[in-house]
Amino acid sequence: MMGMGRALLVSVFLAMVFGLAKSIEFTEKDLASDENLWNLYERWRSHHTISRDLTEKQKRFNVFKANVQHIHKVNQMDKPYKLKLNKFADMTNLEFRNFYSSKIKHHQMLRGSRASTGFMYEKANNLPASIDWRKQGAVTAIKDQGNCGSCWAFSTVVGVEGINKIKTGNLVSLSEQELVDCEKDNEGCNGGLMEKAYEFIKKQGGLTTESVYPYKARDGSCDAAKMNAPVVRIDGHENVPENNEEALMKAVANQPVSVAIDASGSNMQFYSEGVYTGDCGTELDHGVAVVGYGTTVDGTKYWTVKNSWGPEWGEQGYIRLQRGIDAVEGLCGIAMQASYPVKLSSDNPKPPPKDEL
Repeated sequence: MMGMGRALLVSVFLAMVFGLAKSIEFTEKDLASDENLWNLYERWRSHHTISRDLTEKQKRFNVFKANVQHIHKVNQMDKPYKLKLNKFADMTNLEFRNFYSSKIKHHQMLRGSRASTGFMYEKANNLPASIDWRKQGAVTAIKDQGNCGSCWAFSTVVGVEGINKIKTGNLVSLSEQELVDCEKDNEGCNGGLMEKAYEFIKKQGGLTTESVYPYKARDGSCDAAKMNAPVVRIDGHENVPENNEEALMKAVANQPVSVAIDASGSNMQFYSEGVYTGDCGTELDHGVAVVGYGTTVDGTKYWTVKNSWGPEWGEQGYIRLQRGIDAVEGLCGIAMQASYPVKLSSDNPKPPPKDEL
């Protein structure tokens, strides 16, 4: 009976998550006239509880109208993925990129070439045909970075949460805001690099929890007391050999991995479901994390990627990116700048009493 109770609770939780993920659907009739499109826009605004003044509404409606037409056009094509009207539907693609990108490639150019590290999985073989770290309980719920270019912090945290679960058996939601506020080699909401964040966590002696140092979606002053209450430590990081999907697969078979991708395209902005096969380049501007890989029933190989745009975007917050394409850098540059944390033991700092924080 207890097992049935747990199953019921899980079912209710999933129903809540999928309810959050529900998006506004539209038909040919909604596209037939500006009046119908305006009604669709009002339904969309109500669904997302977005208020606009009249002038802004008119301006946003024109953007919304163009986006609806783009989504409809792409969905009529024979692509293995679909788009939807999500919370970004009245943003231009330029606005979307400015809000949510981290310009990873730009930050890497400023920092110079990547550090040379070892690659502990070099000799890994007999890899599983598929892996999903969510099913292993090593991935926390989807988070939302909001209007802050902190994707690098979310990508980093996925890696640390994952290896901590693998080494200790405990899944702990960790603090992105600590990295945004305190990691001064990166630039908070103006972007950064996952490798720098991993080294900060090593040097600092660990990272504290989400509950102790909650996310604010904005730059803030570093709270030293909270920063000095780490609960998960790592021993450093390693970089996956660049432009090598086979090496990336070896790493992902063993733990969740931070990657950078080009997420600037309109199709990425409105991605809904399926295996994404484009459009994107290799101008790395967004940090995400690979938490698995697999193959569809029709033989299409893919990476399972955890994003930080909330549960409504994509497949309940995830995207499946095509794997094994005819380009060494991988689709959207996914194999160009992968890295992962190293944790050699199950030892972690003992958190201080709450009244000391």
